[in-house]
Amino acid sequence: MSTTGPRGALVTGAAGGIGRALCKSLRTAGYFVIATDRMSAEVDCDRFLACDIAEVAGNDAAQARFADDVRTLLDGLSLGVIVNNAAVQILGRFEEITVSDFQTSLDVNLIAPLRVAQALLPQLVVGGCIVNIGSVHAKATKPGFISYATTKAAIGGLTRALAVDLGPRARVLCIAPAATATPMLMAGFEHAPEAFAELEAAHPLARIATPAEVANFTVALCGVSQFVSGATFLVDGGILSRLHDPL
Repeated sequence: MSTTGPRGALVTGAAGGIGRALCKSLRTAGYFVIATDRMSAEVDCDRFLACDIAEVAGNDAAQARFADDVRTLLDGLSLGVIVNNAAVQILGRFEEITVSDFQTSLDVNLIAPLRVAQALLPQLVVGGCIVNIGSVHAKATKPGFISYATTKAAIGGLTRALAVDLGPRARVLCIAPAATATPMLMAGFEHAPEAFAELEAAHPLARIATPAEVANFTVALCGVSQFVSGATFLVDGGILSRLHDPL
């Protein structure tokens, strides 16, 4: 396997707003990008792999097929970056959430990143980077996000544990964005401009992030062999530094 020249990067959840931005930013940085999502989509990538990451989470045969497919698509290139971006956000308050809802969140948001890393570690160059996309909900959440917040808190723990287990073999990082202007988020505020203005004002920077900002920050951390592993980086516009109270 080549250790010089272009290197591969894999992005899960590539059809979403942040996923698309990650693919574009990685390609701009010179990576050979393999994008994966449940269904084919128009994404700025070199190869697209249709794959349900929930199946990789829970099925050994699906995990093995995934590893084989990625190895085939790399076609001899080494893998430099793995970005575990795929996630589900199943909303529901404590008394409403079902075991099935909670298990789905665990499968996609927590178990799949572990299984993807296990599957692709043989392809990852020594000193390569595994990035888990977390969320500010790991630190501060709101009603109805119990499944999402729990799994995003756990991904920070997984990041630290993987960094310790893998040692110098690979750096493991977590990126925790706040509200980001993805097409899905913006569609939710299409008929609620006042609510969107309140959301922006809640951030000390008085706006929300763009997908490109999250992606470019992520790729910058991957591209340099820095003395950092096991860390979570907040891309939050300062919102977690701000105390909200009724006064």
